[in-house]
Amino acid sequence: MTVLFWDIDGTLITTARAGMFAWNDSVRELTGRDFDLRTGPRTAGLTDYQIAVKTFEFFGITPDPPLIERLVRRYEELLPASLPLRRGYVFPNVREILESLRERPGIRSYLLTGNTRGGARAKLIYYGLMEFFSDGAFAEDAGERASIAVRALELAKQRGGVAEGGVFVIGDTPHDVECASAIDARTIAVATGGYTIEELQAYHPWRVFNELPPVGEFVRLIDEARGGTDMTRVGRTLSA
Repeated sequence: MTVLFWDIDGTLITTARAGMFAWNDSVRELTGRDFDLRTGPRTAGLTDYQIAVKTFEFFGITPDPPLIERLVRRYEELLPASLPLRRGYVFPNVREILESLRERPGIRSYLLTGNTRGGARAKLIYYGLMEFFSDGAFAEDAGERASIAVRALELAKQRGGVAEGGVFVIGDTPHDVECASAIDARTIAVATGGYTIEELQAYHPWRVFNELPPVGEFVRLIDEARGGTDMTRVGRTLSA
């Protein structure tokens, strides 16, 4: 089975910062202080739990697990109401690619995301993409994103096996490249999120595009890789 693991924000969709506004409101409710995620550290590619840690550190608050959990749960509760207030959208070619892959035997798509399960579900339902994903791996704690990739691969193996050399990670940040490296997968990187194509190229993804290519080109790319014509792997990690 060929397996494609998909990131969400910056790869499949942009919420036009709906998630950020829901997050800011959650922080305000929990701490009683004004907060704007735009003024904090760069969070693209971080998990929701890692963002929670950085949020509390910003205020000098010890980010103990119960407090982190309260923030994340409240964010999940506020997110669905925030999504319609912003002009988010599905990126070009995404829906067509997912529809094509769904019809092809021997290929399965899963989520591999730093969103919590609840946050991912809210976004994909709102943008009409939930039907393309039966399951995936999500942020469950403040651990490294690579641990999510390991769980995603185990899930895929349990659901029908994984062909050698048949694993791909599609994402928009260097953290997605690192995820791919952790499970010996190819990265298809797209500069539709918070990183430029030049920044992504520095981490040596298997392929990098300004945006996801048209469905025919994308499917040919996967088919060629499945046929073993290019076994290049990802390069340096974030710590290099």
